Amino acid sequence: MAIDGVVVALDVGERRIGVAASDPSGAFAFPIDTIERTNVRDDVARIVEIARERAARTIVIGDPLTMDGKRGIAAEKMDVFAAHVARAFDGAIARVDERLTTAAVQKSLIGADMSRGKRKTVVDKLAAAMILETYLARARA
Repeated sequence: MAIDGVVVALDVGERRIGVAASDPSGAFAFPIDTIERTNVRDDVARIVEIARERAARTIVIGDPLTMDGKRGIAAEKMDVFAAHVARAFDGAIARVDERLTTAAVQKSLIGADMSRGKRKTVVDKLAAAMILETYLARARA
């Protein structure tokens, strides 16, 4: 699978959606935004707006599998959300296992002695960047 233009990735949480984007060649992932959740329609509209602003051809959505790799309630909710995004976006939608991304980012930021308040503002978009890195690495392999 080759990268064909910018890819946008999402770490979708209950309160916030972290957003990251690649460069056009797919070499780098950059954390770009955090969307405060309001309702599905507005959340999806903002995601599609970001993707269009960046001329993205693909949106990657984190897939919250259980620790044993099964599809639980959270994954089923994300399936519904991903379907909303797919209906509104005319590019490709991909899913990437997001297990432990937020926890890994939190641990890294705590290790960097970042305050809880500052972590809250960056953790979601950094988790989205990790999801995107996983997607890009698989595309390069």
